Amino acid sequence: MKATRKTGLVFFPAFDWAISETHPEREERLLYTQDQVFEEGILDIDGLVELKPGLATAADVERVHFCVPDAEAVTTKSHLIAAGGCMAVADGVLSGKLERGFALVRPPGHHAMRVVHGARGFCNINIEAIMVEYIRKTYGVDRVAIVDTDCHHGDGTQDIYWHDPDTLFISLHQDGRTLYPGSGFIDETGGPNAMGATVNIPLPPGTSEEGFLTVMDRVVLPIVEEFRPELIINSAGQDNHYSDPITHMNFCAQGYARLTDKLQPHIAVLEGGYSIEGALPYVNVGLILALAGVDYSRVREPDYDPERIRQSHEVDHLVALTCDHLLEWREGCVLARRRFLAGSEFVRRSRRIFYDTAGILEEQQETVRVCEDCAGVVSVDSRADTNYRILAVRVPRKPCPVCAETGWRWFDQADVRNYNFVCIQDGKADLYQVKGA
Repeated sequence: MKATRKTGLVFFPAFDWAISETHPEREERLLYTQDQVFEEGILDIDGLVELKPGLATAADVERVHFCVPDAEAVTTKSHLIAAGGCMAVADGVLSGKLERGFALVRPPGHHAMRVVHGARGFCNINIEAIMVEYIRKTYGVDRVAIVDTDCHHGDGTQDIYWHDPDTLFISLHQDGRTLYPGSGFIDETGGPNAMGATVNIPLPPGTSEEGFLTVMDRVVLPIVEEFRPELIINSAGQDNHYSDPITHMNFCAQGYARLTDKLQPHIAVLEGGYSIEGALPYVNVGLILALAGVDYSRVREPDYDPERIRQSHEVDHLVALTCDHLLEWREGCVLARRRFLAGSEFVRRSRRIFYDTAGILEEQQETVRVCEDCAGVVSVDSRADTNYRILAVRVPRKPCPVCAETGWRWFDQADVRNYNFVCIQDGKADLYQVKGA
């Protein structure tokens, strides 16, 4: 048997890291998959290769995050290897040695936002975003699409790319009214300089293969095609599975494989999925075969019963309405963008962010410069109930002269007596600088 597309796999179960011995996000999530892959002889397929993970550095983390008090304090070696595993897959694909890659790593990352005070949603750092910004720095890739198929809304990835018109972020997830983190609604479309580059598709509980593939065909694939990305990333969470213990969806391994076949991501990164024996080994095998272009039609869970998990007519109707509503809403993004450009120079928003894993409450005051020429400079005044307060300034990768000057002026003029420290990320210079620490 031979793979149509040469595909690299990284396995990193993270033996030395766990929230607790019985927590759903634990090393067995990958051990059962590894066993299944070896038992089925998947790595004997010509064109499927196993890669060794690398190790992300603090500089790789700080290219994406403002860590409080620093990158070392919010990461373990396991987090850095998980991010490094994604980077190793990226190196294989972007160098041309591979056509596709799958990072089967943990801990996951898509709930980690731009500012990090601790862990939330089992995530400390955003491993996809770290990989994407490494790719941009190393290989000069500009336009990237990230399609998040985890059952939980990828609120961390959304936050990181909220103001970036060069990153299309699409999240398919269980409706936030029924599941953590309680966000990801259709009207969340991106900041004033990137309206429409964020796309949220909240799906009703009980959605199964029919619903997910309908959304792919009607919404996801046309938007991705219109965006014309140079690279497609799949945040391949698998907790939409019918057997997952913490969600309420009815997706199956065959459906995940078909979705992957339709999307054709260059790189997939494992996110959630907590049915350790009933789902993950079968879903991951289906994903691997679909990425490699190998027949996946015989991939089945032992208890698979399509009639038992078929979505109801009510769910059919709700999925269709969601697609209609979302496409209508996107048409209004252009008008909303014009209103912002005709308004004030700066747009501000206030947020309260709860770190459910770490038990931390953060208050944010964010300011972005509305700009016709770039993604806009951003500042975040962040205060947590840990008694840390920071001012974080982000200069975009391709700044106009005004936004670049504004960002450094904010940083230089900030009174460190009001903060634990003040920091700046300069995306163009690939520089992270701190004062007052």
